[in-house]
Amino acid sequence: MNLPSDFIAYTHALLGDANYGELVEALKLDSPVSIRLNRLKTTNDLTNNLQPVPWCATGYYLPERLTFTFDPLFHAGSYYVQEASSMFLDRVLRQYIQEPVVMLDLCAAPGGKSTNACSALPEGSLLVANEVIRSRSKILVENLTKWGSPNIVVTNNDPADFSDLPSFFDVILADVPCSGEGMFRKDATAIEEWSLNNVEICRQRQQRIIADIWPSLKPGGILIYSTCTYNTKENEENIHWIQQEFGAISLKVDVSDEWNITDNLLGLDFPVYRFLPYRTRGEGFFLAVLRKPEEDSSVQSFSTSRKSIFKKDKGSKKDSSFKQFVESIKGWLVNQEEYQLSENAGFISAFSKQYVEELNILQRGLRIVHAGVPLGQIKGKDIIPAHGLAMNQLLCLDRFPCEEVTYEQAITYLRKETVSISETAPRGYVLLKYKNVPLGFVKNIGNRSNNLYPQEWRIRSGYLPQDIRIL
Repeated sequence: MNLPSDFIAYTHALLGDANYGELVEALKLDSPVSIRLNRLKTTNDLTNNLQPVPWCATGYYLPERLTFTFDPLFHAGSYYVQEASSMFLDRVLRQYIQEPVVMLDLCAAPGGKSTNACSALPEGSLLVANEVIRSRSKILVENLTKWGSPNIVVTNNDPADFSDLPSFFDVILADVPCSGEGMFRKDATAIEEWSLNNVEICRQRQQRIIADIWPSLKPGGILIYSTCTYNTKENEENIHWIQQEFGAISLKVDVSDEWNITDNLLGLDFPVYRFLPYRTRGEGFFLAVLRKPEEDSSVQSFSTSRKSIFKKDKGSKKDSSFKQFVESIKGWLVNQEEYQLSENAGFISAFSKQYVEELNILQRGLRIVHAGVPLGQIKGKDIIPAHGLAMNQLLCLDRFPCEEVTYEQAITYLRKETVSISETAPRGYVLLKYKNVPLGFVKNIGNRSNNLYPQEWRIRSGYLPQDIRIL
């Protein structure tokens, strides 16, 4: 590994001779592989003989990298492949968040920390997951859909757009873009793009992002700041700047000495949590937790005059037709009475009644990419059940006939090819399951079944590796 000379000089001075030497040796080793289980879908024990990630209740190290692309349980959302150090978010949320909250994951794609938040937040919370790059926001939707949590909104916005939502969020995670020093052994491009000038550009961008989103954090709310870099300019120095600029109060996280998490490298009097690969089993990661002061705040009053996105019964022919469709899918969701249904361009979705007003506020100034639970698409007099419904924890399994499929059938389905199901399967929409986990829908028309797996999510490889390693 050919490290930049300026990085060597800076990091050597920061860590000292012995620690810098250990860092360089660690960077020569292969990156650890770790996953986080989705307990809502993992009905069988996938973790026999796996070493737990100590700071995450559902994280595990793998002895080797699996062929994830060819594991149906990966596509079904039974687990997420996530770097172990970044799972520390799980520890923070479980310690500080005890009641349902509205949380923003500001820089969320591809979705590792968002899916982690879905699992760690109290039931009934709302997560807004944002990604500024349009193409990456689609990947974020895919991963959150597969994870199957119902109270999700995905947005595609610049951080500055959130400044128009004063005191809106209880929790904000700002996993800010950084110089990426902690990813050097995984990403050669990070080494090539690194420079002291880029570090300074990142530092200024990070401060601008925090300044943009700070007004949208409620008084007493929590800001979680994280990077995947080592230098103090983007880490300790930025935390000190947030304290000085906004009066933020640093919070401690309960950790064990055995985890070998590194403290503040500048010796300043506030807690931070550094994961250095020669001390902890993971990549380079930095996190700090801050609370917004409990001070009086002039909160803008949100107008509710804009027309709701949800259908209201006005007695029109279209409304009457919509009500008929709603009646035909009654019972598709568990606790469907707690959700309000809407139709947009032929697609029906459900959103928690508890957060309808929050959604109506969000839609005024933000680009909503996804919200709630997709139920189905209207086609003539029929409704085609959505793949997102199959993935969601609210799916009422009793409403659809189910067929257990083999590994080979599962891969065929995930390639969006024609799947042969048993002759005894009833005609109509059938839910396929693999190892008792929902995989998606087909429409059985007798002599064949139409594959309803999303075209853009299919496995594109037409061959199976000789050595397949799956959970």
